Amino acid sequence: MKTLFLMVMLTAFSFLLSAKDYTLESPSGKVQIKVAIADQISYSVLLDDRVIIAPSQISMEISDGTIWGKDAKVRKAKTTSVSQEITPVVQRKYAKIQHEYKQLTLNFKDYSLQFRAYDEGAAYRWVSAKDGEYKVNSELASFVFPNDCGLWFPEEESMYSHQEREYLREKLSNIGTERFASTGLLVDCGNGVKTYISESNLMDYPGMFLRGCNKNDKALVGKFAGVVLESEQTSDRDVKPTKYANYIAECKGPREFPWRAMVISENDAQLVQSELIYKLAPECKIENTNWIKPGKVAWDWWNANNIYGVDFVAGVNTQTYKYYIDFASEYGLEYIILDEGWYVLSDIMQLEKDMDVKALIDYGKEKNVEVILWVVWKALDDKLEEALDQFQAWGAAGIKIDFMQRDDQWMVNFYEKIAAECAKRELLVDYHGAYKPSGLDRAYPNVISYEGVKGLENAKWSNLPDPEHNVTLPFTRMVAGAMDFTPGAMINRNKTNFNDVFTQPMSPGTRCHQLAMYPVFESPLQMLADNPSNYYREPECMEFLSAVPSVWDDTKVLAAKVSDYIAVARRSGDTWYVGAMTDWDARELELNMDFLGEGTYTIKVWKDGLNADKHASDFAQETLEVTSSSTVKVKMAPGGGWAAIIKKK
Repeated sequence: MKTLFLMVMLTAFSFLLSAKDYTLESPSGKVQIKVAIADQISYSVLLDDRVIIAPSQISMEISDGTIWGKDAKVRKAKTTSVSQEITPVVQRKYAKIQHEYKQLTLNFKDYSLQFRAYDEGAAYRWVSAKDGEYKVNSELASFVFPNDCGLWFPEEESMYSHQEREYLREKLSNIGTERFASTGLLVDCGNGVKTYISESNLMDYPGMFLRGCNKNDKALVGKFAGVVLESEQTSDRDVKPTKYANYIAECKGPREFPWRAMVISENDAQLVQSELIYKLAPECKIENTNWIKPGKVAWDWWNANNIYGVDFVAGVNTQTYKYYIDFASEYGLEYIILDEGWYVLSDIMQLEKDMDVKALIDYGKEKNVEVILWVVWKALDDKLEEALDQFQAWGAAGIKIDFMQRDDQWMVNFYEKIAAECAKRELLVDYHGAYKPSGLDRAYPNVISYEGVKGLENAKWSNLPDPEHNVTLPFTRMVAGAMDFTPGAMINRNKTNFNDVFTQPMSPGTRCHQLAMYPVFESPLQMLADNPSNYYREPECMEFLSAVPSVWDDTKVLAAKVSDYIAVARRSGDTWYVGAMTDWDARELELNMDFLGEGTYTIKVWKDGLNADKHASDFAQETLEVTSSSTVKVKMAPGGGWAAIIKKK
């Protein structure tokens, strides 16, 4: 009996020795991460001592049956502090990004676990020290909340998806295990606090979706596509997986896994200003980056090449694209795109009969306008080196690659392969039919933009994106990074009069709602989606669109409420550009100009006209003088907007 009692006591004592809690604080102490090492590793996240993420279990199961995170014994624990400045190759919100965090590294047998605490959020990732080949059978990534929080839920029907979703308002308890969403996903934690869940450093591993949890209706857990074993090609652009493995990744040797990232904001403006996903991404892998040039693009597909007032037949032909080049050159746009139709869809190396791509590229160079080529991913992959070598020989600036609509491990690796192969040839990459940014654009800054958003193209066949969706995006999809929404509609309609017309599309909301997207929506490759013939008829709007940059030195969020309104000021050089947008509610804002320096400034304004509530294309202009102590009143119609350029006198 005494021996049994002694064994029980020794076992309990051994458990107490192995069970250990670690605490990691962000540089200011605002964010805390608590890690509990017991029979199962769990973590929690606090903001100013308030629990944001309740204890949440995490683990990773390897093909040899080992479960990392279960019955784990810490061999070494190390905390480090980092304070540095990042200079992005392609500017984003800022020319310089302050990067400060504290990191806790816990070493175990064959693996380690890293946690980072930032003042703007928290992140963790697994790191393998294992040699040889192995598979990851599954990963448990869980995010448990203390309450039944509200969500902005980009619900998916399948993991075969373009991830162009509407953000549904839901409660955690309504999700269940069968429903799931792509990331990033926004959680309303109450009292103004929001948590945005996504990932970074997504390399050689499937992307993370989020579903409900059958054990806890206040939790979200990761969902991952298995390795694709079989697929079926049903068209030039659709290659759908038909059989998945019962494991999610094939690995070899030591490696890092993606960061599970949580942006935590005390107010909605902080969400828009966060660069956490970029900070967690791998550093640049390209030696020479001098050739990477952001800019604006005259885009053909949305307006169906439906130009008018010309003496030739408009369409996918050389003359039409020379017209686009002339337009771009006149207004200082850096690029045009040749979208669908320039090559025979069954063979990327065969041009359509009315297209002379080399002649167009040469013509563009004479006009200081570069050409980007749209391609379907499968057609490109079938003749990858031959096609990319041809594009380089022609002098193309880059590619817009489309219809991947997957983020299993193979496809994630395909993204990196395309980025690397294009970088070798000094070609930009714009991903469409794509998942969200998750770090690749820092590793390969020639990855200039991403779709993965329900953007303006959808107005050709639906009543979305509408103004409420548009003022949700800065707090959801855009937190991840560049967002190729493709703004710029010159035919604008109110809620009652909007109609989807495929070949002469319009936008829900006002003209100034569209103009404001250029300072509000981030994309280093920013489209002008409408018809050049329409833009020629709108010189007042082109005054703004030709001036507004696509990258920024500084960003200030002046007013923000998710799904209701946003106002952003961005600086390029000595000039500030401001955009404000509202949902379908008319709204008045007072914008404080305290971000300006000393002296007097001239502010030129594009605002909703007096009749914009009835005729959405109605706008007016005014010029004011302001100082840093001024407050500017902004009045927006339903679905309205406001845009301004501010220069020092």
